[in-house]
This record gives sequence, C-alpha cells and structure tokens, in this order.
Amino acid sequence: MMNIEQLYEFCQSKKGVTEHFPFDEDTLVFKVGGKMFCLTSLKEWENGTPSLNLKCDPEKAVELRAEFDAINPGYHMSKIHWNTVAFHSDVDDKMMRELINHSYELVFKSLTKKVQNEIG
Repeated sequence: MMNIEQLYEFCQSKKGVTEHFPFDEDTLVFKVGGKMFCLTSLKEWENGTPSLNLKCDPEKAVELRAEFDAINPGYHMSKIHWNTVAFHSDVDDKMMRELINHSYELVFKSLTKKVQNEIG
C-alpha cells in the first residue's frame, strides 16, 4: 500500500508540479500550472484513513464510483469533476497511480498552450 512519502514522490515526479497548503496546515495540495490535481489530508494519513481528491472526467467518474467502493463524489469539491478515493479498500496502488495520472493529465491539458510549453 502506498504511503505518504510514495504519494509525495509520485506526484513530485511529474513535470511542473508544486506543493501547497492553501486552505490550512492539514490539506496538502499538488498543483500543475497553478491548478490543483491532487489534495490529501495529512491528519487522515496519521489516523490511518488516507484518501485523495482527484480530478476526473465526469463520465469516467460515474463509472468508477459504480465499480469501486473506495471511489465517491469529491469531498468539499465539485461532485461532477472530482472524486475522493480512499486507500485501504478496493483500489490498488496501480489503479491509484492511474487515477493520479488521469487527474494530472486532465489539469495539464486544461492549461493554456503557453503554460504547457513553459512546463515542457
């Protein structure tokens, strides 16, 4: 099972990723081009109930929620464009990485061509 350090390294390995705490000292946010693609609560990791908020294509989001117990509409986010994905459930690390990649790519593609080119 992925731990917080592995999550951090995986997100930081992507081009143009920055980390922030824009809301409070608990919510770690990963951004690309100044836009969020992954949010997680540090307290939830400490409590053993970690989850991620990830951007998702709306149609795919509905399919994933039907298929996996761990995937629900985004907590405190747009329920159409965001999912909350719990660890310790029926989503394995390979799938979690695919969902993080999907979120990153959606956000990256939404950036202007100028910003995409600056990121590389």
